[in-house]
Amino acid sequence: MTRLLLFTGKGGVGKTTLAAATAAGLAARGYKTLVVSTDPAHSLGDAFGERLGREPSEVDTRLHGAQVDSRGLVDDIWQDLRGRLRSALAGAGLDALDAEELTVVPGVDELLALTEVRRLAEAGRWDVVVVDCGPTAETLRLLALPEAVSGYLDRVFGWQFALTGSRAVVRSVRELAAHVTSLRDQLTDPEITTVRLVLTPERVVVAEARRTLSALALRGIRVDGLIANRLMPAPGVWRGAAASWMRTRRRAQDRVLDELTWEMSRVEFRAEEPVGLPALRSIATELYGESDPLTGNATETAPLLTVTEVDGGYRLRLALPLERDAELDLARVDDDLAVTVDGYRRLVALPESLRPCRITGAESGADGLVVSLRKPGEDA
Repeated sequence: MTRLLLFTGKGGVGKTTLAAATAAGLAARGYKTLVVSTDPAHSLGDAFGERLGREPSEVDTRLHGAQVDSRGLVDDIWQDLRGRLRSALAGAGLDALDAEELTVVPGVDELLALTEVRRLAEAGRWDVVVVDCGPTAETLRLLALPEAVSGYLDRVFGWQFALTGSRAVVRSVRELAAHVTSLRDQLTDPEITTVRLVLTPERVVVAEARRTLSALALRGIRVDGLIANRLMPAPGVWRGAAASWMRTRRRAQDRVLDELTWEMSRVEFRAEEPVGLPALRSIATELYGESDPLTGNATETAPLLTVTEVDGGYRLRLALPLERDAELDLARVDDDLAVTVDGYRRLVALPESLRPCRITGAESGADGLVVSLRKPGEDA
């Protein structure tokens, strides 16, 4: 089973360098490793000092690299499928404009990027695939796509199946839906996919990292490591204005990190830009020491949803890392519970026994979000 390690973080925190360093460290320990970039900025090759293309090329012994061109994938792959869907819908009697609109699946660039990562992972029999994702906002959109597209296909094309009865439409869309569902299952399996979140010790960056942790938990995606990057080196007994500035800067960084309850690894700022395998291996040594880079530094996460029966109803707990100032909203949408945290929304399917119940309250704390529900006919 190939493991997937996804690296993300706010733009400019050094996630590409740490993804490349982790890949170099894994290969040095004997893992057959592929490192691939889905970041449109495509700076992964620059980190190695190598030119990378769409297909894996050797960077070092047991280490290969590639860069996903999602725009090219849209031109090469999606246009063909979209054309077949459009022709099938138009042939079933739909207006040409309606057929055109129905085949515009939102987020197809990101969906194809995930598809390409899986293709590369399956083609090379790798032990581990390290993915240098885009900045956090793009990554969260990327990871939400399989579920969102699955729902889109059900709503839009489910209605069209009944209208057109077109076997071609049914077959094409079912193939796409099955593929999307498979991607979603792969991303939410903690034995296969985990995320390493990179941050720098700055309050704005940490605030985004908090929101990212909540959003990933909503998606059911496990974070197995947090890395504080670019810590100012301690100047020791040095004297002078420069040493004083470094001490002041490091104390400010330490204050930010001391306020956090997260367990994390730390990497100091380099005097020179870390480019090339020797520099990347040095970072991997600082980051992981004698530990296996495949093992993260985060504790096991609880299941997203657990239910406890109480007198007259149920208590439903959502294991979300909520901060005191988090913006939280709950709503019922048919048989789902819509949970929105800091602008990120997830529909959580309620167990069948809870669907007739009504929500009577909710509270958040260190253990996450606890929702109280009453059974039909029970007094409040």
